[in-house]
Amino acid sequence: MARFEHTVTVAPVDRGWFEEAACVMVSLLDASREGRDGAVLLADGRAVDGLRLLKGRHLQPGARYTSTPEAPERPAPPEAAPGPETASGPVAQAAPVSEATVLREWRPSRSIEVENLMEDASFSVRTKIRLRDPLTPRALELSLSGHNPKGGSLYRFSGRGKADLAAWWTAVDRLPAAPPAARAPVSGKAVHRLGKARLTVTPRPADDGSWRVSVVLGVRGRWLLRPVGAVALFFARGAVTRSFREAVESAAEEWNTALAELTPLHGEALRAEIADALTDPDGSKAL
Repeated sequence: MARFEHTVTVAPVDRGWFEEAACVMVSLLDASREGRDGAVLLADGRAVDGLRLLKGRHLQPGARYTSTPEAPERPAPPEAAPGPETASGPVAQAAPVSEATVLREWRPSRSIEVENLMEDASFSVRTKIRLRDPLTPRALELSLSGHNPKGGSLYRFSGRGKADLAAWWTAVDRLPAAPPAARAPVSGKAVHRLGKARLTVTPRPADDGSWRVSVVLGVRGRWLLRPVGAVALFFARGAVTRSFREAVESAAEEWNTALAELTPLHGEALRAEIADALTDPDGSKAL
């Protein structure tokens, strides 16, 4: 098995603020209702941006949602409309992508589960996400699978991951000099006919209050491809290591940037901020 590891420093998140924000978010959605044309309305009557109920009863198991379609563009004049061919030959039209989200469970005091399906003519990806104890999040579980309806086993993959939030808070509450947690709070694995991959994320506190997060990726080939993969990795290990480190550092940079833009609001101010983000994420209505 090939093993890659990289550690980055990220800004910490206050547990109390995180759990308060999660509780407010769930409470706002729990108090929402269905409006005209499937719009999802908060208690104050504002519509949640980009969300529409297609089928079923709002917040009931089996309810099917989709993104609110954008306003169609004006059609081009007949003389300017592009034809099926250009001077260089036929133009391939991109296949439309359909996406829908099905609510499998909505019990804010215990569990919330949603399933997302995205597909086009060449590929289909199904993702399931379960949040346990949503009002004070305890664990986030993810599973996904994908395949090409017209392809064989080489076009299939699956994956599963879990973020044990209780274990994460325990790990970052240790003394900086203490050894890291024995079990990674975040882990995931992916399986394909050609190989397997396993990812773990383990945090520990730094002396200045920030978090030191270690990311470990293990990859191995399957069946007869193990020796072939070992030879290929021998020559490409340097490039793979650089790409892995760059990806981890990029994720850490995005995390730090996002946290720097957050204002640690509480109470009604936090509730108003989250409601605004749900209904007008770009702030365009305030202009």
